[in-house]
Amino acid sequence: MSADPVAAIARAVLYEGYLLYPYTRSSAKNQVRWTFGGVHPPAWAADPSVMQTECLVQPASGWRVEIAIRCLQLLRRTAPGEPVWQEAQERTVASLALAPGAGAEAPVELAAGSAREGEVVREWERIQGLVRASSTPLEGGAARITVRIENTTPTAERPERDEALLRTLVSTHTVLRVEGGRFCSLADPPPGLREAAAACANQGTWPVPVGEPGSGDVLLSSPIILEDYPRIAEQSPGDLFDATEIDEILTLRILTLSDTEKAELRRTDARAAELLDRTEEMGAEDLMRLHGTLREMRPL
Repeated sequence: MSADPVAAIARAVLYEGYLLYPYTRSSAKNQVRWTFGGVHPPAWAADPSVMQTECLVQPASGWRVEIAIRCLQLLRRTAPGEPVWQEAQERTVASLALAPGAGAEAPVELAAGSAREGEVVREWERIQGLVRASSTPLEGGAARITVRIENTTPTAERPERDEALLRTLVSTHTVLRVEGGRFCSLADPPPGLREAAAACANQGTWPVPVGEPGSGDVLLSSPIILEDYPRIAEQSPGDLFDATEIDEILTLRILTLSDTEKAELRRTDARAAELLDRTEEMGAEDLMRLHGTLREMRPL
């Protein structure tokens, strides 16, 4: 697991719906994946082609916000004698900076390509889009930050779902870091900013401060609803991609996979194979650390 708590939370969010549980192609469950945080091509009308984050920042002096847009890009995996399978590659699709009274924008341009590993061929499609960011001053010196992500990738008029997904920004999330200020909680804003917080229009995403509780310098806006300052339990042995919960249940369930399922998993998905190997290496003491831990009791 990453030593950086912000990176650990973002990684859990990134793979939610992909490796929540290491499903295989022959599994009866999870036949439809990639259901979280998709910013789809506009021709795929069943799901949104836009994601928007709005949040509040309380500036101290000369504030500046660094914005990074991250997602998964799907790859089509083919190999002789095997059905087509979809894998995913982590991408940072845009980085931009925002200052008071200014706007910023950055293109999204992921080129098409392919790679061969032995008999396995991976192919990915071109994805295009645009990220726009702006700040609006509010009473009392605060500002509302808006980050809008649009997918503009052209496709067939009525693409099949799998074809649309190959041109989709999957598990999209935004990481904002502020210098010279702090982000406000939208769930529990300061009294003077409650109306402004309620007016923030978030589409397909939920912004929360992350990092050291009370710090307010980093905000994660993701398709998963999290509490303010979420954290990965220290007992967790590694990435289970479960939005910080139910490690013990997932670990025990992974260990019940049949030898056939494990072989299929290792053969068709490198990240799932890594997860499986790590889980099988856990001893009795590691498993007991996941069991019966109280995390919410604390002195008042």
